[in-house]
Amino acid sequence: MIAVIKGDIVSSRKIADPEKWLLPLKALFNEWGASPGQWELVWGDTFQLEIERPEEALKRALQVKALIKKIGSGETNKGPIDVRMAIGIGRKSYSAERITESNGEAFINAGERFEELEKEKSRLQIKSPWSEFDVEMNLLIRLASVFMDKWSVASAELVGIVLKNPGFTQLEVGKQLGIRQNSVSGRWKRANIDEVLALEQIYRRKLGRLL
Repeated sequence: MIAVIKGDIVSSRKIADPEKWLLPLKALFNEWGASPGQWELVWGDTFQLEIERPEEALKRALQVKALIKKIGSGETNKGPIDVRMAIGIGRKSYSAERITESNGEAFINAGERFEELEKEKSRLQIKSPWSEFDVEMNLLIRLASVFMDKWSVASAELVGIVLKNPGFTQLEVGKQLGIRQNSVSGRWKRANIDEVLALEQIYRRKLGRLL
């Protein structure tokens, strides 16, 4: 079993210089694997990312969202850019040199779910071999998206640090941001960090049982 994230940058043309989001996104993907075998950007703002351990997929998707929200928010008076992603979980039946040419259940699930995102007005959803798991997790993601889709630059920056360093205390997070612990506490609540971490743990725990 693997996971595949298929996504695109929503309203990417609102940013005059695409390198403002493109270079950081490539740097993040490079931390997780090599292109074009494990990730690839196509058509300028569409991407695919293969994740060897499906339990890590939601965390990776949240890290991508935090990165884009941090970069895109406030860039123009037309509103922030965002990212739309579908997580497909399943088996891989064919490995190619380019991820966009690989195939299998995970790729099909990601592609099918991605096609439904715009119709459902959703920015993040999952499709796996287990329909009950999908229903439960997608409902939780929809509820969390009420605040995740509204992350400010400061909130997204905080989320990115916490997801990358889950063991950090608020004091350590503050050192990373160059702010005091009491300021971190305020940002922590506004970003709904506890709810984000709970969502990620529920996904990890439920999927772990199924796998």
